[in-house]
Amino acid sequence: MSDSDSGKLLIGGEWVEPGGGHYDVVDPAGETVVGQAPEASRQQVYDAARAARDAFGTWSRTTPRERSAILDRAADLMQRDFAGNAELAQAESGATGGTARGMQVAVGIARFRRYAQGALEPVEEGLPPQINEAGPMGKAGVVGALAVRQPVGVVTCITSYNNPWANPAGKVAPALAMGNTVVVKPAPQDPLSVYRMAAALQEAGAPPGVVNVVSGAAVEVGEAAVDSPDVDMVSFTGSTSVGQRIGEVCGRSMKRQLMELGGKGAAIVFGDADLDSAVAGIGTTYAFYSGQICTAPTRALVHRSVYDEFVAKLTAYIGFMKVGDPRARGTVVGPVISAAHRERIEAYVELGRKEGATVVAGGVRPAFDTGFYVAPTLLADCTNDMRVVREEIFGPVVAVVPFDGDEDEAVALANDSDYGLIDYVWSGDVARAFRVARRLRAGGVGVNTIGRNMEAPFGGFKKSGVGRDVGSYALHAYSELQSIVWPG
Repeated sequence: MSDSDSGKLLIGGEWVEPGGGHYDVVDPAGETVVGQAPEASRQQVYDAARAARDAFGTWSRTTPRERSAILDRAADLMQRDFAGNAELAQAESGATGGTARGMQVAVGIARFRRYAQGALEPVEEGLPPQINEAGPMGKAGVVGALAVRQPVGVVTCITSYNNPWANPAGKVAPALAMGNTVVVKPAPQDPLSVYRMAAALQEAGAPPGVVNVVSGAAVEVGEAAVDSPDVDMVSFTGSTSVGQRIGEVCGRSMKRQLMELGGKGAAIVFGDADLDSAVAGIGTTYAFYSGQICTAPTRALVHRSVYDEFVAKLTAYIGFMKVGDPRARGTVVGPVISAAHRERIEAYVELGRKEGATVVAGGVRPAFDTGFYVAPTLLADCTNDMRVVREEIFGPVVAVVPFDGDEDEAVALANDSDYGLIDYVWSGDVARAFRVARRLRAGGVGVNTIGRNMEAPFGGFKKSGVGRDVGSYALHAYSELQSIVWPG
């Protein structure tokens, strides 16, 4: 058994017995115990932050090439153990085999490769010299200037349960590339994969204290990872409600924040849209992570002229989505993460019925002996004031809202939301689609696609988050800007 599978915390380069004992990590499909996760004490979280603080001075002064080499070697080691890593990710998260391999582990490795290169990107930008007249500040002269990106310091990375590889990698790799040290607090539902990632970094040569992992199901573990005086920045992916509480704590000591929070993606479907393309895109809400993804187009705003046809096509599309054991060939929709989350989703579907929505498909729990399954559910005849339209359900549920008017009505409906992460526009008139996209209050807009450019900035407007990452933007997110000036 490797150190990462020993049920121990990683603090200051040592694998440490947890002060709070252990708790079961449960397979959402079979409801069997995958492994024992360590439960950190509050003091152990503070110890991890102190270890990161102690390691920061030396790590931040390593050369970019040294940091790049460690990230690259870590990616090699994750690739070496690819099969076992994917198997564990699937067992912890309930993802299908294709998702565990291609969207979780493979993307996690790719992000380490990307930021191995990112460590080598320039951190200095020369600014045009400024000519100053003589005055109270001194004699006339020319003043040169340099903008330099410096590491923030100790970064707490609090990760989401829907992707135990790609999400942590998207935080840890750019933070380390910039010379920060990290304390990782994984989601309590599937933390074991993160320990595997940390073990790969340790084997790759990351010095003691540069990467620390402290898990726990208790709220106090996350609280300590945020309120520790040794933490300079918190990078969080999760619900808006938790993000708001973290933001309040960060505000007391002016900790930097990167927040990727909830979403209720509006997908505008105009009358001239390619409906098959729109249905295939919106249908991914059911497939990817069983709807447990903040970027999902869960709110379809469909022009009345194609409304009935759209609903019929999306209903038929659901019929081809096999729900079941994520390890079985052909499964498209696996379980959600827990029994509690399944009940939450089911409560929303029942609420939709009471609010007047029509349950066109789904709405009944699949008949399996074990597993936390939710049938792909389509709610039609919705209005924008319904809670099922306004609130993030985070499951395989799409609500369809018809509209009768023009671009203005579609934009008004889309923007009438607390969220603004990623919206979508489907139209045969590309100029109109881009015109509408520019009016949407969302951090990203997909035009006739659900695809993403992985160098484009990612983050949300409104309650969907603070800051941007992905590509080089992540390197900026984990940096502080320093100005250096001198007489020319």
